[in-house]
Parts: sequence; C-alpha cells; structure tokens
Amino acid sequence: MKSIPFLQAAGAFLLTVVSANAQQLAGAGATFPAPIYQRWGADYNAKVPGVRVNYQSVGSGAGVKNFTQGVVDFGASDAAMTDAEIARVPRGVVMIPATAGSVVVAYNLPGVDGLKLSRAALTGIFLGKITKWNDPIIAEANPGVTLPPTAINVAYRSDGSGTTFVFTQHLAAVSPEFDEQVGVDKAAVFPVGVGGKGNEGVTALIKQAPGTIGYIEAGYAEANGLSRAALENKSGKFIAPTTESGAAALASVELPGNLRVWPVDPEAPDAYPITTFTWLLLYKKYDDPAKGEALKEFVRYGLAEGQSVAAPLGYIPLPAEVAARARAALDTIE
Repeated sequence: MKSIPFLQAAGAFLLTVVSANAQQLAGAGATFPAPIYQRWGADYNAKVPGVRVNYQSVGSGAGVKNFTQGVVDFGASDAAMTDAEIARVPRGVVMIPATAGSVVVAYNLPGVDGLKLSRAALTGIFLGKITKWNDPIIAEANPGVTLPPTAINVAYRSDGSGTTFVFTQHLAAVSPEFDEQVGVDKAAVFPVGVGGKGNEGVTALIKQAPGTIGYIEAGYAEANGLSRAALENKSGKFIAPTTESGAAALASVELPGNLRVWPVDPEAPDAYPITTFTWLLLYKKYDDPAKGEALKEFVRYGLAEGQSVAAPLGYIPLPAEVAARARAALDTIE
C-alpha cells in the first residue's frame, strides 16, 4: 500500500504508520501529545510501511466521547478516564501511559525573561484578582526585574481539555479559593480571559498579544519560542519546566493497578509542580484481531524506540518501570 504523507489541517493530525497487515486505524483526543504522536507516526512509517493511523487532535473531552461511542479505534486523554466513564464502554478499556510532559505557564511580555510566579501570583492571575503585570505580588518574586504596568490578558482552553484538568488540579490543590470558585474540570470556567481551542489555539493567543499569559503543553511553548515562567513548588523553590524537573515530579508517584495517577503538587525540591502522564485509550477487546494487533504494534513502538524523541520535542521520557507496566497492560488486550 502506498503511504500518505503527514498532513496537518484544522487541528487534525494524519499519521502514516505501519504494520505487517494493511490497516486503517482512527484515533482522536488530546492535543497535548499530538506532536509526539506525529513524530512516532512518521518514524514508524519509515520503518515499516503499510497502515494509516488518522489521529485527530480534538481535545481530551472530545477524545473520550468519540472513544466511548466507538467511532474511533483508540482515544487519547491527559485526564485519563474516570471509573464512571470506563463503565460506559462495553468492550472494556485499557489505559496506557504513552508519554509525559509539563503544563507550562507561557507568557508574552517583551523585555521580561525568567519570570517567576509564586503560588499566590499564579492563582491570583487566573482568578482575575491580579490584573497588571507590575502588581506587587508578582514583583515580590522578581526583584530587580522591571515589570511593565501592562494589563494581563489570560488565555485558557475553550474546549474540554486534559491540559485544563491537570492545570486546575494543581491550582485547586494549592488554593482553596481557586478550588471553591473554579474547581477541577476538563471544561473549567475561568472568571477572566479568552478561550482558545486546543493547545494550538492558546499558543496562538499568547503569541498574538503582548501581555498575554496562558497554560499549554511544554512542547508547544518550545516549538513557538514562547517564554515560560518558573513556578513556585511545594518546597518553596521556583522551578523552570525542564525534562529533569518534570522527571523529578514523576518520580514522586507510585503507579496503581489501573495506571491512572498524577503527581499533584510534588514535594521534591527540584520538581516542577505541574507535570502529567498522558494516556492512550484502547479497547480491552477488538472485534477485528488484525486491527487490534496492528494498533498494539504501533503502541509498542511508541513505548520503546519512540521514547527517544520525547525530550527533543519537549516531553519527558517514561520512567523504565512505567514503560514496563504499560507494555504489560498492552499485552492484556484481546
């Protein structure tokens, strides 16, 4: 079968990947891991041509919905699936942590590099209580930095988003006020700001307007040259989002049997405070065994060779134990 090159349009990623048997595999979900899935698809296609995988970057909420309805062969979500959501899938669910990454707070403030945001500053901005960049609460953590009196424009996700789930999970953990007013949700309603669809949409909003701040996956910030704030962690240290600081956060968690866990507000002094796994959602049973095997082979590639491209793309390679547990879960698929 002739391969089809990678295309990107309207937030959808068409990945050309392969297996021994020709297959058409369809997936949809989180925008957070889309760039690494794109790379896996291209690399795997070069290795073994034959199967097309069409992954639509539609957001975690839509991905879970499509997966539940059975209109795709696999889904993807940064929020994993709840027990209640899993119970609505007749064929059963196997959640595979495929990669990991940091949710960064990116900003567009010309002339200001190395911004530090305390917990009070971060929650105050996203609650709409801090409205100017030279607010004393921001200035306190940035001595010697000339902060302009520019208005703060907040950008957030307008779609159901695992990135939003992870971001609000952290803010709710460190601020009872945020927990009460906004809470933890894939479709959180912020009291201030403008929404953008997908990590792509929020990235575009930040790039367009000086004074804008928003939360996105680290790889999007890296690819677009956006400044990222160092955030105050539970130990009171300001930590920049790096592969190393993200790995330190992941090291603090112990995987449960369902592989669904988040390092919420990790205690390690060198841990970046907003880091997450992101999951592929696979059915426990595939009616077409050849399709199931083709998909499992692609995921096996991602869990092994595919991890080598994680860091260059702004992701965090899976710890060896997590990758091993993920492969074991993959083997349970019928």
